[in-house]
Amino acid sequence: MKFQIAINLERMDAETDMRDVRDHVLDMVQMADRAGFEIVWAAEHHALEMTIAPNPFQIMTWWADHTESIRLGCGVANAAYWHPINLAGEAAMVDLLSNGRLDLGLGSGAYQREFDRMKPGLAQSDSWRYMQEMLPLVRKLWQGDVTHEGTYWQFPSATSCPKPLQGEVPMWVAARSPITFDYAVANHCNIMSWPFSMPFSEAEKYKAQLDEAIEAAGNGWDGKFAMMRHTAVYETPEDRAAAMHAIRSVLGRFGNLMTKTGAVHNGFPEAVSAEDLEGNVRVDPEMLEENLMFGSPEQVIAKLRRYEALGVDAFIYYASMGLGMAEQKRSLQSFIDHVMPEFT
Repeated sequence: MKFQIAINLERMDAETDMRDVRDHVLDMVQMADRAGFEIVWAAEHHALEMTIAPNPFQIMTWWADHTESIRLGCGVANAAYWHPINLAGEAAMVDLLSNGRLDLGLGSGAYQREFDRMKPGLAQSDSWRYMQEMLPLVRKLWQGDVTHEGTYWQFPSATSCPKPLQGEVPMWVAARSPITFDYAVANHCNIMSWPFSMPFSEAEKYKAQLDEAIEAAGNGWDGKFAMMRHTAVYETPEDRAAAMHAIRSVLGRFGNLMTKTGAVHNGFPEAVSAEDLEGNVRVDPEMLEENLMFGSPEQVIAKLRRYEALGVDAFIYYASMGLGMAEQKRSLQSFIDHVMPEFT
C-alpha cells in the first residue's frame, strides 16, 4: 500500500496568524516528502477560511519549490470553475516547474454555497457534466492544437502552452457515485474516494462500484484506487481528546456547508449546534474513532490492513481537521515512525 497526504491551509478562527498556517503546512509537506509519501494533495475551495485554496496549481508550485521527490496532486480542481485552455496550461506549468511531478485530479465540487458564488445558476448535482467534457479535452490540449465545439466550451484551434514534461500525466477523478466510477474507468483514470465519517461499509460500497465499472468497461483498467480518511494517530489520552474535539468541531462546520443550515461570517462557517450533532451517529465520539483513521499506531495499522485487503492501492492521510499544529505534527510523526514501516 502506498501513502499519500492531503492538507489544507486551514484557519479556524480570526486570531490565528495566516503566516503560522502557511509555515505549518509547508512543514507537514516536507515531513511527508522526507518520509516517502507518494503524493501530496492540494484542494480547490473559495471564500472559506477552513480550506484556503483559491488556486491549487499555485499551492502545488509552492510545494514543488520546497520538496525533493513527493508528487504534487491537484485534489481536485472543480472543472466548472475553469476554462479548459486555462486549466491545461496551469497544470502543465506545474509539471514543468516540478520536473514532471504532477498528478491532476478533476471533480465536481462539494458545496452549493461555492457554486452560488463561482458559477451562479449551476446546481452542484449537475456539475459532473462539466468534468466529463473537461477531462478528455485537457488531454487533447496537451497533445497539440484542438478545435472544440462542446456543450460548455467552444473555441477555435488552440493548444496548451506549456506542454507537460511527462508523456502521460496521471489523471484522477474524485468518485462516489456509480456514474463517476463508470466514467473514470472508461477513461483510464485513477480514482480517489472519501467516505467522509461513514463506516467501513461505505468504503466497501465504493469498491463494489469500482468492480462493477471495471467489469462493464472491459477495457483492462489498471488505474490506482485511493481512499481518503481524516487521520489522527495518538499515544496519550490528551491527544485523543484533542483530536476528537477538533473533528467534531470541523464536522459541525462541514455540516453547515453541506446543508446550508448556518451562516458564514467573513469566511468562517458557523458550526451546527452540539445538540444537533449528538443526534447524528457519524459524529458520536466512539463511532468516529471506529470509522476514521483514528487511534494508537497499532489500531491504525489494523484499520489500514482492512483497506489493503479490500483492494485499496493508496491511503490518503487527511491531516486537516482543525487539530492544533503541534498535535498535527505529533500525529504525522507517529504515523511515519510506527505505521508506515509495517507496509514497506
